[in-house]
Amino acid sequence: MKAVVITSPGGPEVLQSQEVDDPAVGDEEVLIEVAAAALNRADTLQRKGSYPPPNGASPYPGLECSGTIIAVGKYVTRWKVGDQVCALLSGGGYAEKVAALAGQVLPLPPGVSLRDAASFPEVACTVWSTVFMTSRLSPGESFLIHGGSSGIGTFAIQMAKHLGIRVFVTAGLVMLIGKRNKLVVHTRLIRFMINMLNSAHFLGTEEKLAACKQLGADICINYKTEDFVARVKEETAGKGVDVILDNIGAPYLQRNLDSLNIDGRLFIIGFQGGTVTQVNLSCLLAKRLTLQAAGLRNRSPENKAVIVGEVEKNVWPAIAAGKVKPVVCKSFPLSEAAEAHRLMESSAHIGKILLIP
Repeated sequence: MKAVVITSPGGPEVLQSQEVDDPAVGDEEVLIEVAAAALNRADTLQRKGSYPPPNGASPYPGLECSGTIIAVGKYVTRWKVGDQVCALLSGGGYAEKVAALAGQVLPLPPGVSLRDAASFPEVACTVWSTVFMTSRLSPGESFLIHGGSSGIGTFAIQMAKHLGIRVFVTAGLVMLIGKRNKLVVHTRLIRFMINMLNSAHFLGTEEKLAACKQLGADICINYKTEDFVARVKEETAGKGVDVILDNIGAPYLQRNLDSLNIDGRLFIIGFQGGTVTQVNLSCLLAKRLTLQAAGLRNRSPENKAVIVGEVEKNVWPAIAAGKVKPVVCKSFPLSEAAEAHRLMESSAHIGKILLIP
């Protein structure tokens, strides 16, 4: 089969489509013929060598996919050959075939195409397990999402609004250039962005905020021109929001704590801005705040199965009712995975990016 191989740690150019062996199917797994795989920020970190797959996982990137089951392990009872499904993966989605644990497989969401279904497993499991299962975000509360136009953000907006929550988002367009190979990376990104401008695929801050508003966000904040702490306080009569979902990390920690209401909860799911900072912790006591953080990929299969079950129970009905819809920015052939990564790292997209074998 064809799969995208990380030939060495580095930039998008290290992603190469190669012929590899078909995956072996374990007793509690199913083999999926992939219709589409969706990109996640974690894929770019794995490509750079800073986020290796868990022990026993596929070495190929790809944390979610959709497709048709073509084989089942001997202990699998729910699924059968021919079922159209989507799945949460520990890796291997960037391929023509992938093995997935049966407990991490979901039926095709009602009313969603087989390809677009690939956009749901990772974002739905991430948001539901963090914001709802752990932070207990409830109807009538307020919720701030950083990166509202991302795959996580576009899903979280819709799900929260469906459940009667007041939604705040931040959005903008920024390129974070690392120190290593700075000139080379910068030049490539500029060339890529020029190509996007010429092909009318470039999406700026105002377009991102407008998309968030259209999805249901109540308050949309341009983080490049506005102080989100001040805007949150202004819109909540000085109280702050009840829950924040953050993927920036260190640079936002103090500001996030300052933006929370009494008994507020901050959930960190990423560190795009870094991991080290200095913070005044006094507000934790004064406002009884809760600081939480978790990833998804390295959880146990048992824990993932619980999350997937809760997603099917709570999220899939919202999709069936048309309250949550897939937001797919662009699809690329599997052989153009490098271009797909360049688009993701440019941040010039809204929603999910798909790879099609």
